[in-house]
Amino acid sequence: MDDEEVRASRTARQGAGEVWFRPARARREAPPLSRERIVTEAVALLDEEGAERLTMRRLAERLGTGSTTLYWHVRTKDDVLDLALDAIFGDVGLPSGGGADRWRADVTALIGGWRAALLRHPWSAALLGRPLMGPNVLDRAEFLHATLVAAGFTEPHLSAAAYGLSNYVIGSALMQATWLARDERAAREAAEEHLRTRRERYPTLAEYGPPIGKDWDTAFTIGLDCLLDGIETRRNTPAE
Repeated sequence: MDDEEVRASRTARQGAGEVWFRPARARREAPPLSRERIVTEAVALLDEEGAERLTMRRLAERLGTGSTTLYWHVRTKDDVLDLALDAIFGDVGLPSGGGADRWRADVTALIGGWRAALLRHPWSAALLGRPLMGPNVLDRAEFLHATLVAAGFTEPHLSAAAYGLSNYVIGSALMQATWLARDERAAREAAEEHLRTRRERYPTLAEYGPPIGKDWDTAFTIGLDCLLDGIETRRNTPAE
């Protein structure tokens, strides 16, 4: 068992999300690293190679330091992933907020920015089942919930609307990032051929084809409009 495995075993109970609840360690004089630099390099490594290739040792090497120095700032790989995820949410602009009458425009802008950030960092969508308690994520979650409340949504419709919107953007980004990681044209042709040979069993799919290789942006926009149309029917609905 190497040093990294030993450290991992000692911190097995410190899983995803723990970094946000742990007090910051006292800063050494003239520290050779900062958390900000660690996160920047971690995001770059994740963008280049994906989450499966991220290890504390490889991150330390990229930073030009030893694992001991890195562990002073972040205890586990989970810490690094949580910090990296929160960092990319910082790129999602917060709409100016147009009040109750513009709630759809504000939600659409927020969700669109969220999707764009996930697609810029294709590794991210698959990790969003983790506890997300960083300041950038919470700021955007607060905006979404506050916008819906101002528009007249109350429980249980408020939570259902926020949940539906979050899952829609995560699911669509995950699907698109997964297919774009392949030869999309070849994958679509193979899927179409598969459906053509099974037309009797899947006539509708054979007619309209799989979503691979279609206009992802248009499909996302229309789907979001459909979702918001449904959500709007619950606006100003009294709590049950």
